[in-house]
Amino acid sequence: MSETRSWQLRLRLGVRPWRGTPRARTARFAAVSAVAGLVVAGTAVGAAGPWEGGQRKAERARAATGAAAGGSRGAQPVRPAAPPVLAALGGGSATAPPPTRDGLGGALEGLLKDSALGAQTSAAVVDVATGQQLYGSDQDTPYTPASTIKTATAAAALAALGPAHRIETTAVADGDTVVLVGGGDPTLTARPAREGAQPAASLKELADATARGLKARGKGGRVKVAYDASRYSGPGVHPIGPNENIAPVSALMVDEGRLDDSDHGPAERTADPAGDAGRKFAEMLREAGVEVDGEAAAGRAGEKAERLASVSSPPLSALVERTLTNSDNDIAEALARQTALASGQPADFEGAARAVTGRLEKLGLPLSGARIADGSGLDRADHVSAGFLASLLARAADPARPELRPVLTGLPVAGFSGTLSGRYGADAAGRGVVRAKTGTLTGVNTLSGTVVDADGRLLSFAFMTTGAPSGEGAQGALDRLATTLAGCGCR
Repeated sequence: MSETRSWQLRLRLGVRPWRGTPRARTARFAAVSAVAGLVVAGTAVGAAGPWEGGQRKAERARAATGAAAGGSRGAQPVRPAAPPVLAALGGGSATAPPPTRDGLGGALEGLLKDSALGAQTSAAVVDVATGQQLYGSDQDTPYTPASTIKTATAAAALAALGPAHRIETTAVADGDTVVLVGGGDPTLTARPAREGAQPAASLKELADATARGLKARGKGGRVKVAYDASRYSGPGVHPIGPNENIAPVSALMVDEGRLDDSDHGPAERTADPAGDAGRKFAEMLREAGVEVDGEAAAGRAGEKAERLASVSSPPLSALVERTLTNSDNDIAEALARQTALASGQPADFEGAARAVTGRLEKLGLPLSGARIADGSGLDRADHVSAGFLASLLARAADPARPELRPVLTGLPVAGFSGTLSGRYGADAAGRGVVRAKTGTLTGVNTLSGTVVDADGRLLSFAFMTTGAPSGEGAQGALDRLATTLAGCGCR
């Protein structure tokens, strides 16, 4: 799979930048992992994600030829072999013997006492085939999950809308006004397409189709342009305040409100994403030969407005994969609001939190003491347990819930993709074996994912720590825990 777009066009049309200091930084989005399959409850289940380009094959080849040796400080795990995992997570077998609690405790408890971790550390390991918790250490106590909460947001959205759902952006004619109506797609792009880039709905294509629609309907005179972001309600600014990690949440924006040519990670953001999109759309209509009167202005489409054209986002499965692999805060908050709309809740922070929580409850996940405050994990008011995070990933592998599979296929692969591409170096034992969502805020480090252990059993896990003396040190300690889990039979 190729990286998300690296477009060249800068959006600097009447914008007011935000220069907030980031509190949580997402890491580089490289590529979604190799084609995944899961064997659960004795049944082989294919789990290929919607992105199946050359990068998946490249990762498999790289894993097969690269060194699997590793040497991190602390306990030295048994070195797991990468190729079977990257070739297919279905290498895990429900007939392989599961690890025991004593075996897991003997392997993990010393590592959980690593001084690189904080005073509050919790862990959970779940057998994916049965959903049974095999090991826990303070596993039921809710802690701040940081970006690992995105797995919960993604699962809730998939449960509410299904993996094939797309978010639509529409242009309508309301008298002599063309109204650009946002549906909540933060990946809508105003940048020119690039060969091999990830598909995204194009504002230029929408403008061109709108021009054709106007001509076909005999509306060839001058028109005004308005933009409608009313699908979402409440304040758009995230509770953490103006920040380079997330734009104001809006039902209408282009390129996640970025003011540079980046497609992931921290960046200067516009303070007016809907206005920027509306102004850009008006400019593109002019380029398409439409006479536009004045500047684009905020407005709402009337009930009798006539549909002219529309464009749609990639399917929800692809948005979920991008969210998890790239730890994309903007898409995560959009997924939460889409869940709110599907659940009859207001599309604001509070309504989205209620909707996501409700969907997770319907999935039968352990939510005692949990609080969902946002979709991205930037809010420290989020609290869930390690047991919840590990159980959620096991549920996503359930053959009875195939709609949740993108939660697994979107997990970064250690040393190869997304937020794990810069961790697990060339000689690390867990490279290519661990698949996990990372979470990082100042003083908070989490890791939640899946491994196939030395006996071939597929396990989900979550490790959480708060108050670590060094973020980098905590990440290394969490990585060693995951690598050890993959490398042991632990019986």
